[in-house]
Amino acid sequence: MKTKTILFLCINFLLITSCSTDDSNGPSEEYLVARPLTMSRAEFSNSVDIIAPRPMDESGKVYTYGDYIFINDKYQGVHVIDNSNPSQPVKVAFIQIPGNVDISVKNDYLFADSLMDLVVLDISDLDNITIVNRLENVLQSYVAAPFEADVVEYGDYDYGSNDILIGWEVVSERLTEEQYRARFGDYGIAFGEVMNNASDGTGEGGSLARFKIVEDYLYAVDSHNINVFNISDLDNPQVLEDVYAGFDIETIFNRDNYLFLGSMRGMYIYDITSPGTPTLVSEFEHGTACDPVVVDGDYAYVTLRGGNMCGATESGLFIVDISDIENPELAISYPMDGPYGLGIKDEKIFICDGDSGLKVYDKTDINDLKELNHFEDIVTFDVIPMENHLIMVGDEILYQYEYLDNSIKLISQIGLE
Repeated sequence: MKTKTILFLCINFLLITSCSTDDSNGPSEEYLVARPLTMSRAEFSNSVDIIAPRPMDESGKVYTYGDYIFINDKYQGVHVIDNSNPSQPVKVAFIQIPGNVDISVKNDYLFADSLMDLVVLDISDLDNITIVNRLENVLQSYVAAPFEADVVEYGDYDYGSNDILIGWEVVSERLTEEQYRARFGDYGIAFGEVMNNASDGTGEGGSLARFKIVEDYLYAVDSHNINVFNISDLDNPQVLEDVYAGFDIETIFNRDNYLFLGSMRGMYIYDITSPGTPTLVSEFEHGTACDPVVVDGDYAYVTLRGGNMCGATESGLFIVDISDIENPELAISYPMDGPYGLGIKDEKIFICDGDSGLKVYDKTDINDLKELNHFEDIVTFDVIPMENHLIMVGDEILYQYEYLDNSIKLISQIGLE
């Protein structure tokens, strides 16, 4: 009995000491520290490559073109998936583009951002993708530090050096209060967007897109501007004058002769009757929140996501009456949990409500949305309603659904990790 008691005390002691958050310098805590990943300018300028399919690190925006789906791997490149059979999609290639977030395609030419550069690729033969042009320093780009990070440690990275910031590495460290203050001060280094200096036969992007091709023009929004390119000569885009559009611009959507910009402050509507010089028509302001916009008929549908860096505390779907394009007005709003992308097909509206899954509503009466489906046990990010089926991406998984009269049904899913 004495032996068992001693053994129990020893085990208890080991458990206590192994779980303790104290060390010789006092109590400590776990912190997620983000560190910059960099590349020299010379290496960066020659970094685009086409390689075999590889696991996805962090799924981003989705884009469709013909029988193919392109899914952004945030700040790393684009996964190419053959979707000629939606019930059995096949990964065929990965286009390595450091700093990439958005793409758009017209007549087999793919336009992609690579931080401050615009890259043009010929994808007419997906077994032999070729780089046809690279326009340097034509975009204002940013690499946002990860939301989950507690602090940012820049180390030896020099913002004004020849190094290019292409991403972030997040590591977990256990630090005492004294160690934390010695490295990060009383409040830590605030993290946010770190800027890099810079001064139809089209595909279909989701509501989170920052790129949009309209006829012979490519519009690419950054946090403040609409970057305008004449792409009538597809392999040699012409850079036109940027149009200042405000603050915290996040997304772009086109309907007829209008661009609808989603920002953290509101929705801005621009007339592109003169496509090279978009002009402001009107704006709809809301509380600070992250939001994309889609438009159908007389209404714009805006999802607002609060929390994190988005400012607002509440999230929801806002339906804005744009029948008078110069005076948009809020028609009605519905609460959501944490929405990202959304899409519309006929009378159905699809909302990617983050961790709360995919929500499908009948919007015949905007004042009384009817829930048709709720796929709860999935994480959702971006969605594209196609003519015959729905494409959605979230949490490194590609989902596809078929439309039913009053519902939708899953037809395939493929892991991208």
